[in-house]
Amino acid sequence: MEEKITDENRNMDARPVATGIKSWSKDDQPQEKLLLKGIDALSNAELLAILIRTGNKQHSALGLAQHLLASVNNDLQLLSRLNVKDFMKIKGLGKVKAITVIAALELGRRRHSEMPARKKGIRTSKEAAAFLQPLLADHAHEVFSVMFLSQSNRLLHYEVISTGGMTSTIVDPKIIMKKALEHQAVNMILCHNHPSGNLEPSSEDKKLTQKISDAAALLDMKVLDHVIVSSLGFFSFADDGLLP
Repeated sequence: MEEKITDENRNMDARPVATGIKSWSKDDQPQEKLLLKGIDALSNAELLAILIRTGNKQHSALGLAQHLLASVNNDLQLLSRLNVKDFMKIKGLGKVKAITVIAALELGRRRHSEMPARKKGIRTSKEAAAFLQPLLADHAHEVFSVMFLSQSNRLLHYEVISTGGMTSTIVDPKIIMKKALEHQAVNMILCHNHPSGNLEPSSEDKKLTQKISDAAALLDMKVLDHVIVSSLGFFSFADDGLLP
């Protein structure tokens, strides 16, 4: 027998099927899951979905998060290297969403780096590199920064002094000395990255280290090391006997 199609049938067929996160079981909604089961119960995609917050017509926030992770082969290190334009290549991820995720990743990097340095101090080049690599190794351009330390080498302040191109950046020693005085630093560790991955210091790196060390000595401060980092490892002026 042929089924009679009524207006009611037609209306029911035309109703949209609820597919957004809010229509899911509370156990499956990332925010509710966090409240019910704790942060450890969430996958990387679910954590990203909380930051992304809303989806688009094609994907929920979780769907966008999964798409984003798939674009970097589910590698959080690769994800942390993306810039705003990279995020925005994925339809549904606008500038605000991109900035939110990038800011969260940067906070995670800083927290991971700063805790031991502020509490226990920096005693070796390896400890300095452990602090610096999460902050500098992923940059596609050269970044010069300084760790300002107390007499006991506890981290008082960390600051990026300048950024440049792929192979160099301009650094003014006067700015570094001013920052050191502002934070009552006694010791310093100079730092920069080599985006190329090559860890060998250039002649310019050596000249700059000499210039800053001389300026620090005039103020009874000391440059303890100059550490170069990349995704491949680190180089220490102090370990290699290159400090003035």
